[in-house]
Amino acid sequence: MTYRIERSTSGGGVTFFLSGEMDSGHVAELEALMAAESNRLVFLDLAEVTLVTREAMKSLARVEAAGGVLVNCPKYVRSWIDAEQGGA
Repeated sequence: MTYRIERSTSGGGVTFFLSGEMDSGHVAELEALMAAESNRLVFLDLAEVTLVTREAMKSLARVEAAGGVLVNCPKYVRSWIDAEQGGA
């Protein structure tokens, strides 16, 4: 399955639109892109993500804990993040 990242900026923030299956191989790529945006608010739009592995979910949780915003987060991913962080 194809995985794609598209970037868009507006105001002081940057949005990464993710699509496809997000696995451990894609985590490093996304983290490198986000590191280059350390001076901006980062949004991750997950509307087109079809599968998230455990390692990818942990990365998403770290993004959120660092102040990033998950947009259009699938319910199963939200539940998994909340459970991992002890919120459920």
